[in-house]
Amino acid sequence: MPQGSKLGQSQFLYRLFRRVMPLVRAELAQWRARAESIPDELLREQALASLRDKQFHADGGAVYAAGNPNHMPHLVQAIVSLQTISDYLDNLCDRAGVCDPKAFQTLHQSLQDAVHPGTPPSDYYRHYGHREDGGYLESLVRSCQRALEQLPHYRAVESQVDWYARRYSELQEHKHAPVGERESRLLNWSRQHLAAYPGVAWHEWAAATGSTLGMFALFLAATEPIARADVHRLHQMYFPYLCGLHILLDYWIDAIEDAAHGDFNFVACYRDPASAWARIEQFAAESVERTADLPGGVIHRYVVHGLMGMYLSDPKTRSAAHLAASRRRIYRFGVTPILFYCATQLYRRLA
Repeated sequence: MPQGSKLGQSQFLYRLFRRVMPLVRAELAQWRARAESIPDELLREQALASLRDKQFHADGGAVYAAGNPNHMPHLVQAIVSLQTISDYLDNLCDRAGVCDPKAFQTLHQSLQDAVHPGTPPSDYYRHYGHREDGGYLESLVRSCQRALEQLPHYRAVESQVDWYARRYSELQEHKHAPVGERESRLLNWSRQHLAAYPGVAWHEWAAATGSTLGMFALFLAATEPIARADVHRLHQMYFPYLCGLHILLDYWIDAIEDAAHGDFNFVACYRDPASAWARIEQFAAESVERTADLPGGVIHRYVVHGLMGMYLSDPKTRSAAHLAASRRRIYRFGVTPILFYCATQLYRRLA
């Protein structure tokens, strides 16, 4: 029977907060110490800012480590390393005044290399202009690779993980292009794939590619024997709905901040906030339905409910009336999301 198939809510939360989160904190502290020694001032600034401001991404991703206590340290190491790469590169693309898609493409080769143990790191900064990071990015890549090597069935999921890593990297290349090119690039790229996803808008498909959750779910799956058919099934259940829910919620709470910075926001592609929230609710309902019978059991449903609890408990939801209204609607998804909402609020106060 897959690990996590009979994991109760209380047991899951206890394991997550008492066992997983201390490991996450230790990993993040290690990377914070490494970031502080980065020679280049801009790279150091952005590395530290990503660790400070986006810590909850690693916290959230690490929930998958609660699914198999026998591989908890390796799962935490892989998830935190990969998520830290993602958050660091996001800052380098968003906040450093660089708008060169070629630079973003080569930077994100690091994320693709990280999910292929044995692949030698390359010069990821060669088109970026800033490059003296003291080995920080290469160390993150190698850390993820080492952890994935310890997952006994990783080779069975590696090609599907690669699919996610490539789509994620392509998204970042297009999304961070010069302002006048972003939407057209994203639209043209997304439309190449939409035939396989009826009923999904181009910006919803593109948003879903920005989620790391599909990769993390596959990391957990790799701790147990898994057939090729189940790898494909897991992917179909996560993409595009659960992955889309993740990123649409992220952009939902960041809409005001993104508008102030001039950043592209997928939620802004909807007609109005009411339409956006209605679609987010549809993605949540579809995610719950699709994860009902996933290999690995209830942990995938906990992820759906946890996403709702984590994002809707974020302090940013108090910044506008429509965000506050969405926070109050969490009750529509049942008792479990409310439990996770309360647990996340408590965790935010104590962390």
